[in-house]
Amino acid sequence: MAARTALTALAAVGAAGAAGLAYAHLESKLFTVRRCTVPVLPPGQPPVRVLHLSDLHLTPSQHTKQDWVRSLAGLAPDVVVNTGDNFGHLRALAPLLDVLGPLMEVPGAFVMGSNDYFAPTFKSPARYLLPDARVQRDDLVPLPTESLAKAFREAGWADLTNRRDTITLRDGRELDLVGMDDPHLDRDVMPEPRAAGPISADADASRSRGATGSDGVRGERDTLLRLGVVHAPYLRVLNQLRADGADLILAGHTHGGQLCLPGIGALVTNCDLDRGRASGLHGWPGPRPDEPGGEDSTWLQVSAGAGTSPYWQLRFACRPEATLLTLTARAA
Repeated sequence: MAARTALTALAAVGAAGAAGLAYAHLESKLFTVRRCTVPVLPPGQPPVRVLHLSDLHLTPSQHTKQDWVRSLAGLAPDVVVNTGDNFGHLRALAPLLDVLGPLMEVPGAFVMGSNDYFAPTFKSPARYLLPDARVQRDDLVPLPTESLAKAFREAGWADLTNRRDTITLRDGRELDLVGMDDPHLDRDVMPEPRAAGPISADADASRSRGATGSDGVRGERDTLLRLGVVHAPYLRVLNQLRADGADLILAGHTHGGQLCLPGIGALVTNCDLDRGRASGLHGWPGPRPDEPGGEDSTWLQVSAGAGTSPYWQLRFACRPEATLLTLTARAA
């Protein structure tokens, strides 16, 4: 009788596990668009819609994901920011350029992630539950990284690989950008500051935090804001971008934890960022700038991304996403 009870319990556990895996596979295809509002622009400025796309990990056979990415152009963003990990397969370049083509007609910027440099390899999913699951390998296969970057640049997107740039919106307003290569591969280098130039008194006065950054040049041009862009939100990089005067930082990499527990959230972030900021809109390093005690913080938005490993297409309590941020004016 006891043996039969034990077998019944094991069968129930096995069935629950199988059901959980089946749902997690289904959830990896339940694509969604997150929306958030960030009061970060100078007072009186009209809104700017920023589409943040990250961690596609696209493969040629993922037709549902391809259709969804292609549909994002219908959101009519003013700017597209791609924070990397586009590839999920050695032969994903052509489908990537196809589905991203409509978005590449919009002003944009990009950085690369580790999975834009090297093809994915099979690994145990248990490794993802380690706090920072980096393993050095000598059998990695290079991807056509430069071909993707060249296509982005030729479309007019700003390449923020350890460099600065400026995006001009269709209405003539400008965004100041600073980005770094992937910290997960230790490729990040903070770009040198631009030489000081004429500073608009209005732009300088509109800044929510002091008039200068660590380089002593807080507002070289009459830009709406300074946007920091990086793939993996390691603390060293977030601190550097904040010190540089970034008003808003966009990052990906974490997959939002990918395998989350309801009521608990992410178990890991795959970097040294705390689990509470695994995805969504937050303040860095303290509360959000519009909350009490957040005056010295900057805005941080971490995308949970839209993909998974091609070998383990599972997400639980963490749907694949793109984020549409509406940047609005701060209170006068």
